[in-house]
Amino acid sequence: MNKNKFVFIAKNVIELEIKALKKLKETINYSEFNKAIINISKCQSKIILCGVGKSGLIASKIASTLASVGTPSFNLSASEASHGDLGMISKKDILILISNSGETNELKNIIQYANRNKILLIGIVSKKDSILYRASDIKLLTPKVVEAGGVVPTSSTTTQLALGDAIAISTMKYKKFGKMDFKKFHPSGSLGSQLKTVEDIMITGNSIPFVNENIKMENALKILSEKKLGILIAIDNKKKTTGIITDGQVRRSSQKDINFKSLPVKKIMTKKPIFIDKNELAARALSKMNNKKITSLLVYNKKKPSKTIGVIHVHTILQSNIS
Repeated sequence: MNKNKFVFIAKNVIELEIKALKKLKETINYSEFNKAIINISKCQSKIILCGVGKSGLIASKIASTLASVGTPSFNLSASEASHGDLGMISKKDILILISNSGETNELKNIIQYANRNKILLIGIVSKKDSILYRASDIKLLTPKVVEAGGVVPTSSTTTQLALGDAIAISTMKYKKFGKMDFKKFHPSGSLGSQLKTVEDIMITGNSIPFVNENIKMENALKILSEKKLGILIAIDNKKKTTGIITDGQVRRSSQKDINFKSLPVKKIMTKKPIFIDKNELAARALSKMNNKKITSLLVYNKKKPSKTIGVIHVHTILQSNIS
């Protein structure tokens, strides 16, 4: 076979799958789809997905996507279901069965179990005259499509996957599942890192280099050396933040004034230090530091804007893979 024909085959496969997706878009039953989304969103238990063969792999992917956006879901093996795993399904669960033909033998026992126990059954199927379509409480009909390889499930599984993604995203929107919710389920992912807040990585407690604004610099320098953050945070007797001293300021002041160490902190400090709210994204804190050409920001809580509750340092942000 001419090697150039492989590109022609590839384009033909893609074109057939595009046509399948367009057909799905045109034929989706809005009433049934809306019912599915509302029921899935309001489910107080689990969403269980099951399919056979390639549809089983699609079921696994949809379950994973749903779980990642806040809807507890898992994939059930159709073959294992008839050998005890049906016990995983409770009456409060929602069962989604995926089958192109709707007549797969492995699914029949699961369908009977769901109907007998009045478990809500959502069927994703392409044939109206099938057992699965007739038995489903909510019927999500996928269009009959031309398989790219003739008999190999390709276009049909593409429509199943797309419909599953549509279900997951619609459910996410219905439940108002946002970026910060997403972060809870993806703490180690790259997106999870970008969604970390200042509060997630700020320095707190005894590690914060507080000094009273009235103490002499001689004593303040000991704290600067001990805390190793390159800054000192000046506070008054009410623990309100009044200023900040950087190690750069210390060097410059010591060169200008031989009596530098005997001066009180408030004579050296910069008043009105730059703050950031604890709920801001750490990525925004990094941007703010870059713009101001500084390496640290003081963190506050909007309820008590005059008090420092933490420090966020550029090195901490970079170590968290935030850019």
